[in-house]
Amino acid sequence: MSQAPQQVLIIIGDASETLDTMYPFYRLQEAGFQPVVAAPEKRLYQMVMHEVKPGWTITKEWEGYTLQADVAFADVDPAEYAGIMFSGGRAPEYIRYDEDLVRITKYFFAAGKPIASVCHGVEIPAYADCVKGRRMATVPKCKFDLEVCGGIFVDEPCVIDGNLVSGRTFHDNGHYIGPWIELLQQSQTP
Repeated sequence: MSQAPQQVLIIIGDASETLDTMYPFYRLQEAGFQPVVAAPEKRLYQMVMHEVKPGWTITKEWEGYTLQADVAFADVDPAEYAGIMFSGGRAPEYIRYDEDLVRITKYFFAAGKPIASVCHGVEIPAYADCVKGRRMATVPKCKFDLEVCGGIFVDEPCVIDGNLVSGRTFHDNGHYIGPWIELLQQSQTP
């Protein structure tokens, strides 16, 4: 009898970035893991797409796909999951204050389980006081959020700091998701 696939959390909220979210979602499935979407409530969420358009100095935003959350933060027992992924977009700025999300985040850092973060996703572990002394990639406009909380900003497409793997934006998906999945595979129990 085959064993059920290990579950991995993907953290989202309204205005999570579509590519930041969907690329790791499907890559986890390809690798034999079960992605579990966690959000403030168990409901449908509206994702967005972000791009700096030619001639613009700030990011333009469009509606992206919708995604159903499988579980609310309050109902997550983090011990049931092999790893966690903090998606980007505008959602992290709003959901980072959720006490259950802070609890979940602190668990994964303390347990040393594989963690991925991209773009604005850094705002969640930064707020949860988990980035002190940790090297991370993030979008340059979140450099302050990382550094003011004691983290070390690295402007590279993939930064690996122990169990923590990060990228700057969805443009780095092909660089940092693979190493994170390798960590998840290495941590699988026989």
